Amino acid sequence: CELSAQAFIKAEYIGKSSYRDMNNEKTGGKGDAQIYSGGINIPLSMRLNENNRPVMWSIGVGGSYTSFNNHDIPSDLSPTEIMNAQLSLTHLRPISKKLSLLMSAGAGTYTAHTDVSRIGMKNVLGHGAVVFIWHVRDNLDLGIGPAINTTFGYPMAFPALYLNWGLSGRYEVKVSMMNTLDVSAGMQLHKNFKLSIAVEMGGALALQHIEGKDMMFSHQYMVAGLRPGIVLGKSLSIPIMAGISANRTAFYEERTLKAFFKGMSREYDPYFDVAPYVSAAIKYNF
Repeated sequence: CELSAQAFIKAEYIGKSSYRDMNNEKTGGKGDAQIYSGGINIPLSMRLNENNRPVMWSIGVGGSYTSFNNHDIPSDLSPTEIMNAQLSLTHLRPISKKLSLLMSAGAGTYTAHTDVSRIGMKNVLGHGAVVFIWHVRDNLDLGIGPAINTTFGYPMAFPALYLNWGLSGRYEVKVSMMNTLDVSAGMQLHKNFKLSIAVEMGGALALQHIEGKDMMFSHQYMVAGLRPGIVLGKSLSIPIMAGISANRTAFYEERTLKAFFKGMSREYDPYFDVAPYVSAAIKYNF
């Protein structure tokens, strides 16, 4: 667990590709996406217990802006932009030598515009989780517990999974899964440079009221490629990634539990074909 404050900014570009409908047929439309994101996580209090496990309260603030450049895709199938912002409070504490408890609560706004004055309660989601983390080994943590959010306008519970595993040294492997997925395997080629093969997931959500219905637009993508990283001391790193967007779903769905289960039975969600992907980020620990 990191006991320092961490901040990052990141820019991503997903190249143009064809848009397919829920029948996996090309619609004639094409599109690309630009994503800008940033965040900071600040420990409010922290200490290590007698087993060298952290006891910590922290606050996190993050946000992202996604811009779509679509061609021949009707506006009722995709917005032109999405803005997301989140605030969360997290508490981590050991409850035994091999077990820790991770608790978090927060809220965020999810809009298809950047006009702060137009943000209403319909654009706000609350979320929380209680995850029990088992410290299997020094380099492996596994966790599970209940999570809750208000995606459908009322609290709904679902399972939350936690995985943090890594091998360090000249050859490095990392697998991280909590809010998102980040898998990488690489080599330290120089004290200031490492090269990895990586798989990442990302996405954004827009909550809208359209023609008398509460709707949500979901944009999710999985990317894979080479990730060179410039490391400047212990505090600053500049990861760059070039590869492909292997899977990028983008579609509207009614914001109801019935629509959610109906969507789970679909063989395909509307999506964009494979496209080139590049990103660059700056990460700083202080």
